[in-house]
Amino acid sequence: MAASVLSSARCLSGASNTFGLSSNNAGAGAGQTVRRYSVVQVNAIAEKTSADTEVPQDVLEYAKSLPGISQPFPNIFDPAALLARAASSRQPIRELRRWREAEITHGRVAMLASLGFIVQEQLEDFPVFYNIDGHITGPAIYHFQQVEARGAVFWEPLIFVIALCEAYRVGLGWASPRSEDFNFLREDYEPGNLGFDPLGLLPSDPAAKKDLQTKELNNGRLAMIAIAAFVVQELVSGEEVFAHTFKKLGL
Repeated sequence: MAASVLSSARCLSGASNTFGLSSNNAGAGAGQTVRRYSVVQVNAIAEKTSADTEVPQDVLEYAKSLPGISQPFPNIFDPAALLARAASSRQPIRELRRWREAEITHGRVAMLASLGFIVQEQLEDFPVFYNIDGHITGPAIYHFQQVEARGAVFWEPLIFVIALCEAYRVGLGWASPRSEDFNFLREDYEPGNLGFDPLGLLPSDPAAKKDLQTKELNNGRLAMIAIAAFVVQELVSGEEVFAHTFKKLGL
């Protein structure tokens, strides 16, 4: 235990030196720290963390074979050592597959949500959005309350549609809850592949397919950050997402 603590202390000290931390004490117990960050330094910390964490080679190789690894982090970016956490489970590969399914699903929902925020706020005066006695307006985070205030049913059909989608996804990709593989994906199921491709966008070439999947993951990751920022901004400001930008541009 003591060795582990000392090792953690050395890692924290090394991280501090890498990031270029400096402090200037103004009195006892008071100080100000100036931090300088760069993508290269963050990448170095991530690689050091991954190297210092014991992950079985087969788990590491499987993680590296998955889509989603791209610049500016050509190696696995895992500063929180989540890969090691997955490796400590009873079935590491299947645990990684389950996490990847969750990441893809949340990324897709976040992309729809981000687009929905922008569309419904910018096109709220468009006739198709008009309600019987008016139209929905203002920040998107308050739109559903306005729908309910006009007597429309909102949550019941939404939950019903979500339940249908999830039931289909669980039936297609997840093992039977009565089996020993409960809470894991089926072996013959590819995470995120629901067989829904009406536009025929998924390439048959393996390299092109992996490249497209990486793009989807990266856009989904960005969308998850974006939708969280949208919600926080509207809660704090009480205005629509692009209201500040439009005001600055005089629009």
